[in-house]
Amino acid sequence: MNQDTICAISTAKGKGAIATIRISGLDAINNTNNIFKAYNQKKISTIKSKQVLVGEIIENHKTIDEVVITSFVSPHSYTGENIVEISCHGSTYIQEKIIQILIQNNCRLAKKGEFTLRAFLNGKLDLSQAEGVAELISSENEKSHNLAIKQMRGGFSSEIKNLRNKLIKFASLIELELDFSQEDVEFVNRKELLLLLISIKQKIQKLIDSFKIGNVIKNGIPISIVGHPNSGKSTLLNQLLNEERAIVSEIKGTTRDTIEEIITFKGYKLRFIDTAGLRTTKDKIEQIGISKTYEKINSSAFILYMIDKTDFDQYQIEKEIIKIQKSLNKETVLIILCNKLDLDKQPINFKKIKNIPIINISAKKGNGTEELFKIIASSLAQWQDFNNEVIIINQRHFESLINTIKAIKDVDSGLKSNISGEFLSIDIKRALQFLGEITGEISNEHLLDSIFQDFCIGK
Repeated sequence: MNQDTICAISTAKGKGAIATIRISGLDAINNTNNIFKAYNQKKISTIKSKQVLVGEIIENHKTIDEVVITSFVSPHSYTGENIVEISCHGSTYIQEKIIQILIQNNCRLAKKGEFTLRAFLNGKLDLSQAEGVAELISSENEKSHNLAIKQMRGGFSSEIKNLRNKLIKFASLIELELDFSQEDVEFVNRKELLLLLISIKQKIQKLIDSFKIGNVIKNGIPISIVGHPNSGKSTLLNQLLNEERAIVSEIKGTTRDTIEEIITFKGYKLRFIDTAGLRTTKDKIEQIGISKTYEKINSSAFILYMIDKTDFDQYQIEKEIIKIQKSLNKETVLIILCNKLDLDKQPINFKKIKNIPIINISAKKGNGTEELFKIIASSLAQWQDFNNEVIIINQRHFESLINTIKAIKDVDSGLKSNISGEFLSIDIKRALQFLGEITGEISNEHLLDSIFQDFCIGK
């Protein structure tokens, strides 16, 4: 595959001011030379890496477009191969025409992610860094962008390689023991290996635990708006979005399914979820909606419990909030919003509810939303401690780490049971394999296909 010269449009589809077409491979420079005429009469092959030429793309003596050519000579390029980038005008006709001409001149249309795959195969990136490229392209807010940058620059890879090198050292000593098994020589200090395993387990568990935060940052922090029908949930969502996104009606049970919308706040993506009102009902469709509400409660980082100050049963509300509070993870933040401040300014004196923030708001007029965001910001501040930490944002990495820690626990159990070196070696090799799959030191064609098929063509 690496003998082919590939080409693709690397900018977004459609019409624009300019577009970039990328060519990579052994013959990238020569093939582009065949269709390009520089105004200064120079050939692409004569200029230094990262220099540019201005000229025209020619087909049968006919000018197709005026372009800027940039040359990247192997190995000083993204893929490690010769690369030429053509900056042309953004007409869809021009883009497609240049691609057609390149294919006629012995180039092949690139597959999804093939440029980054070649960068991996040529040792310019490891597999985790290559996946960081995809994460960077898909990042939609400042925080997920920061995590993707760290992954692309090899922060996570360094952690994995460090853990793997320590395990390799002990694996090699155990293998050496096996070679001298008849002499009953012990090269491995079992106590040192146990201490190493404890250290490795702690580091891997920390990475595993970080996935929850990384996944939330990447996909959006879920904030569920819950409460009884007509408490103002949909009105609040519309107020936060500054648009009429959810239907607001005096008829109870209007919202029967969840409605999700996203806003960006302090670099985070907040995913607000309007839910079906909590009540006892015989309507089967509404019952399904209420069931989904409880599902969202269990998976949310924040829960905004809405109360209509003008119409509520305090005993029932307190009982329900305490029930929800007991079912939540310790990281979940529950906030009580006492709505319709514009109609009733008297605070609610809760008797049984403790240690839960309570805000008086008017969802209709927006009063109290500033205080709500202050509490959200305060809760998000605890995540700032992870700014200098490696955080997992990739499901594949998470699964590999889960498998690694299982193998490490088997090694730990084997050491404590004083099993033979042969079996210890098998479990250590399993752990090494799972760690190696993360960075691509151990990979197969099926794994690479599954990873790079999610990339866009041209990257």
